[in-house]
Amino acid sequence: MAEESERYFEQYKLAVEMADRVSARRGAANTFFITASAALVTAVGSDKIADSAGVAGLALAAGWWLVLRSYRDLNRAKWQVINKMEKTLPAKPFSDEWASLKKDPVSKWRPRYAELSTVERAAPVAFAILFVLGLVGVL
Repeated sequence: MAEESERYFEQYKLAVEMADRVSARRGAANTFFITASAALVTAVGSDKIADSAGVAGLALAAGWWLVLRSYRDLNRAKWQVINKMEKTLPAKPFSDEWASLKKDPVSKWRPRYAELSTVERAAPVAFAILFVLGLVGVL
């Protein structure tokens, strides 16, 4: 029985590590998209390629938003598995952490904890607005 418990705990640790790796890849993707978007915003200011840069920027922003949505869904599934596994463990650090976050200390300002996936999806929207403004000639 101890061997089975040890194997189960190793699987739990692997699941947590895999979730962490997804988060790291997500951060790297954000860095790429921010860098590319910033370069395209700069290019929107150039008279010669403003329209092309604006269209490319809108496509990049849309792709970025979809990638973030995919990472959010993947992470949600991974954490559901981890939380389910924790039900059989003596400690439940991630389930307890999430329960604590639901008790948002600034609940009067917002109804619940502002998840990173919600906050980070504002970036491609903000860049898309900049690209639209560039296309209509406001920038």
